[in-house]
Amino acid sequence: MKFRVERDHLADAVAWTAKSLPTRPSVPVLAGVLLRVEDGVLTVSGFDYEVSSQVTVAVQGDSDGAALVSGRLLAEITKALPAKPVEVAAVGSHLELICGSARFTLPTMPVEDYPTLPAMPETAGVVDAQTFALAVHQVAIAAGRDETIPMLTGVRMELEGETLSLLATDRYRAAIREITWRPNEPGASLYALVPARTLHDTAKTLGPLGGDVTVALSRGGVGEGMIGFAGGTRRTTSRLLDPDFPKIRALFPEDHKAWARMNVSALTEVVKRVALVADRTTPVRLSFSDGEVVVEAGGSEDARASEAMEADFTGEPLTVAFNPSYLLDGLSVLDSPKVLISFSQPMKPAVVTPAGDDGESIPGYRYLIMPMRVGS
Repeated sequence: MKFRVERDHLADAVAWTAKSLPTRPSVPVLAGVLLRVEDGVLTVSGFDYEVSSQVTVAVQGDSDGAALVSGRLLAEITKALPAKPVEVAAVGSHLELICGSARFTLPTMPVEDYPTLPAMPETAGVVDAQTFALAVHQVAIAAGRDETIPMLTGVRMELEGETLSLLATDRYRAAIREITWRPNEPGASLYALVPARTLHDTAKTLGPLGGDVTVALSRGGVGEGMIGFAGGTRRTTSRLLDPDFPKIRALFPEDHKAWARMNVSALTEVVKRVALVADRTTPVRLSFSDGEVVVEAGGSEDARASEAMEADFTGEPLTVAFNPSYLLDGLSVLDSPKVLISFSQPMKPAVVTPAGDDGESIPGYRYLIMPMRVGS
């Protein structure tokens, strides 16, 4: 195997593939990326039996072949190379990289020991890449990180007709985002529970490419329990989590008794400042009244902070307390300069949504956050 390629193209391909490799692989070859050249096309692949990644790059190929090398090491090296074309060649049991006056020699692993990447499941439909990336980002923040409860570490995808819904929760908050997509079968009803980290990394990478993302989902038989995404020259597959998932739609209150409309950036800055005195488990209190909200927090050693800001508030005055990190997470993903927070009762879940210029909620995204109890 011998080829010549632009440094940036090689570095991007290797970095994207190596990102999903395990840090502690069960067998050494799973820490590698497979480089294969055929007919002037370089294919960079990675697979750990859970997630597979593959990207193709056009190269000047002198000879076809394949080589398996440490993915993370190759990613670090290609990123650090000077901005010049890279010559790559497999020589015996090593891979040589030459870029300008820089030369690296890396040991290779047996290609025959590397597992075969799974084929893409059956295509279910396509969705706009940028819309999909934003939707996943908005929902993934609410996914759990406790690996002892696997189902809460996933994002549930519900594919009903032309609506693609994404849902996530960690028991303290929940998020739902609904977008339109183009299914292969208009009347199809499918669902999948996808590991949140894998879904987020995939959407984040495919979003900037523009165009469409192809969603492929197994329906029994070959590839059962697998989902795939493809965009541009990149594709990835992932095994699915157990399909059991809480019915989080029922957590969102149907009726509200109070509403607060505020500027997102202003509220974000106020919460960040006030939360400086708060311990990790200390909430920030928001006291709403006509025309304003007062944000307060008290931490250790009697450290306290409060700040008032303008708020368009409708309803009886109320005080509610939130985990500041959870509140800031919800504010950070709103695709709007204004936020609408709806309340039913001070100790019932509040719903955060983006708001339009008229102050009304913009349909599509809802972020539910549980309040915290505070002393009198």
